[in-house]
Amino acid sequence: MNYLKHTLYVAAFLLASATSLSAQQKTLVKPNIIFIMADDHTSQSWGIYGGVLKDYVVNKNIKRMAAEGAVLNNAFCTNSICVPSRATIMTGQYSQKNNVYTLGDGLNPEHPSIAKVLQSNGYQTALIGKWHLKQRPAGFDHFLVMDNQGVYFNPTFKTDKDWKDDGETAGTVHKGYNTDLVTDYSLDWLNQRDTSKPFFMMTHFKATHEPWEYPERYNDLYAGQMIPEPVSILDFGPETNGRSFKGQDLEDLEKRWEQYQKSPNTYWTTYPGMPFDIKGLDSIQARKKIYQKMVKDYLRCAAAIDDNIGRVLDYLKSNGLAENTIVIYTSDQGYFLGEHGFFDKRMMYEESARMPFVICYPKEIKGGTRLNDLVMNIDFAALFADYAGIKKPDFIQGESFRDNLKGKTPKSWRKSVYYRYWEHSKDRPAHFGLRNERYKLIFYYGQGLGMKDASNVATTPAWEFYDLLKDPKELKNAIHNPEYRQKISAMKVELLKQKAASGDDDSSRPVMKEIMAKYWDK
Repeated sequence: MNYLKHTLYVAAFLLASATSLSAQQKTLVKPNIIFIMADDHTSQSWGIYGGVLKDYVVNKNIKRMAAEGAVLNNAFCTNSICVPSRATIMTGQYSQKNNVYTLGDGLNPEHPSIAKVLQSNGYQTALIGKWHLKQRPAGFDHFLVMDNQGVYFNPTFKTDKDWKDDGETAGTVHKGYNTDLVTDYSLDWLNQRDTSKPFFMMTHFKATHEPWEYPERYNDLYAGQMIPEPVSILDFGPETNGRSFKGQDLEDLEKRWEQYQKSPNTYWTTYPGMPFDIKGLDSIQARKKIYQKMVKDYLRCAAAIDDNIGRVLDYLKSNGLAENTIVIYTSDQGYFLGEHGFFDKRMMYEESARMPFVICYPKEIKGGTRLNDLVMNIDFAALFADYAGIKKPDFIQGESFRDNLKGKTPKSWRKSVYYRYWEHSKDRPAHFGLRNERYKLIFYYGQGLGMKDASNVATTPAWEFYDLLKDPKELKNAIHNPEYRQKISAMKVELLKQKAASGDDDSSRPVMKEIMAKYWDK
């Protein structure tokens, strides 16, 4: 009997030890990370953030991710333009640290990046789709990226074997629709990966960047429908809301369409749904007609993204990878869809600077979570490192928001975000600003400062201030409202503090010293 008891005890001990070891090994398995990013796929068009388009967008798989994971309500980019935002995501740094300020800049392959960090810590790394950072991608075991901006149909892709920096002819034409092809090649890579290692894959769509060409399957989507308009669509200029700049209005887009129709073989891009004209229409009718075409093209283009997000999610589920794979879907910045009468991005207004963001990780993140904390694209690289079990590299300026996603926001978490747009033009002046949980303060200093692609024609410096609780759509510049005098003064102090903390130093620029001395207290 004693022998039997002893035998049973040993067996139980061995079973418990094996179970404990198995559990320990399971916790040590590093998660896979899939970072899916679109271009200009603004939050107003996701449906899960509300707005006038919420009942019209095709978003089955975005809603699926939101139901299974967490949605960030307040994620912001530091510089709302494609190239700088992508460089910030790769490096975890502001433009003034990674030296990617404008569309004309590129990311130096020698610069530190999160891809290099993950690669050196045992991750297989892949980049497929839009790169747009000019020079050879570094830190990736495999990359297949479109040439420069890329085109929607039959795009050219480059690899390490045929690489030439953007601007030089290189790559191979691939037949098909861009968004579908990027997903095809992402799934191909997943099929051939080394299954003994965790992976980090960046799947980057060209969509929804202008010219918003869509696949044939969506030709008839929205046919005969009138899409609702944003409340500020009839904002025709600075005098409407007290803003200090013209911006890029919808009529500028119509001029592009007109130029394309005149010279379709030499224009920089192609557009769907031509011909188009506004002959005989007054200014209001014309703007409304331009909006209808733009937003329908845009939403058809976006519908194809949702299709392909579904393909990735289905692949993970059918191959037993969903539980241990972090899946993120986001956009490199926001975009104006007629708000303020605008299209494009660049400005610090909510529609442009806000980044939609959804993340799924069944092991840690409760489905249906909404995070209101202020998150920035400098934080993404820190989050990736955290999930990979890697101490945050010193070069990363952002912070991991992993605990935030679990409902454990650190007491020290930021209360404001700093923003700077460097690519100055007359209609969209260079500016920097501060946004906290309620208020926004913007200083348009209006100088190109010798940046690539920036205009040398200065504009008069000006201020804007918005109370986002009372005026969430930024319809009235309140900079001269005496009610906010003390708040504005306090925010100016905080703005300079955050500017310095980000490493943004204008002390070597004499023109900025003059501007600050003359206009800061106005």
